[in-house]
Amino acid sequence: MTPRKAPAGERRAILVTGYPGYIGKRLAARIASGERHTDVYLLVQPKFLKDARRYAAALSEGRGNRIRLLAGDIVDMHLGLSGTEYRDMVSRLTHIFHLAAVSYLGAGRSQMFRVNVEGTRNVLELARDARRLERLCHFSTCYVAGDRTGVIDEDELEAGQRFRNAYEESKYEAERLVRRAQSALPVTILRPSAVIGDSQTGEIDRFEGPYYLAIQLATSPINVPLPLPQNADAPLHVVPVDWVVEVAYALAKDPRASGRTFHLVDPAPMSTRRIYQLLADRTQRKVRHLRVPPGPTSAILRLPVLEKLLRPQRTALEYANQMVFYRSANTIELLDGTGIRCPQPTQYLDTLVRFVRETARRKRDERIEDALDRPAEPPAEPAAKPAAGEAPGGPRR
Repeated sequence: MTPRKAPAGERRAILVTGYPGYIGKRLAARIASGERHTDVYLLVQPKFLKDARRYAAALSEGRGNRIRLLAGDIVDMHLGLSGTEYRDMVSRLTHIFHLAAVSYLGAGRSQMFRVNVEGTRNVLELARDARRLERLCHFSTCYVAGDRTGVIDEDELEAGQRFRNAYEESKYEAERLVRRAQSALPVTILRPSAVIGDSQTGEIDRFEGPYYLAIQLATSPINVPLPLPQNADAPLHVVPVDWVVEVAYALAKDPRASGRTFHLVDPAPMSTRRIYQLLADRTQRKVRHLRVPPGPTSAILRLPVLEKLLRPQRTALEYANQMVFYRSANTIELLDGTGIRCPQPTQYLDTLVRFVRETARRKRDERIEDALDRPAEPPAEPAAKPAAGEAPGGPRR
């Protein structure tokens, strides 16, 4: 579909859902820095408003754009906005970046489908109402491929795959909705692989997945083995968050991206074995490799030393066993000449390790400081002897 254009001279408006999520707050900052005289609407669940205000406070400082926080939720009609808010926004909206989703694998299936599928349906309705819309960028995931192996192209979706969890299945169903809307809307579908820390700062929102598991174990003061997956030669698909943001921003402005799907992946991924070995070398310690069988990571992950660290990682470790390659021909084609290149793990591994170590040290120092600030407990008074005929526990009340 040919993208619609906003009338010349009028203020543009951009909506970002999923703020202040890990990618959402960085994308909002990138938009604010690159879009002058643009209104940036940030849809925020009411429970996250306090954090959202803190992050958004500096976005418009010294710039000509305006940041507007909208308390709402994608699962509600009109995204939970008032009639006035909704009409004002859709009348000027030119771009939508739809990131809001539940990705935590421990979330319930009904919650996953309510947010990821029905929420996407509501965003599509909003897009249809936005008559000046030039682009809707829908953040999907390369894991809509489910349990498929081999080489997967960007234009493939429905291939008889099975799903290992509700996240994969719900994102697949959401992408089906978006694909059906592409004939009437200027849609770009983005499928990132596992998004890890910032390649410049190492910052990450939560320590999950086989990549950060390896870093945590390798930097732990306890000498524990790295649970190397059985298919250690399978590629470990990870991309830094700052690269994902730059690609999304560039594709949203490229008219050639409308109606197409893009794998946001490392075009030359390293194997799990290679990355674990690099990590062992950089942490200057010997890491004894354990072979973890595919499927539920069973007995080895229940060893007392590993159980606490690995409990949330069992499902994520299964991804490291999957011999799959995501082609990114569309992404490579449109990024040619932009200077936007996916950095190799060797370029940012030291930064990630340093961030993990500093975070662990800061948390340890905070615990010590908290213990020092806590007032000492007053000495316990000697227990009074029970009166005659009274039980040692005192009278019943």
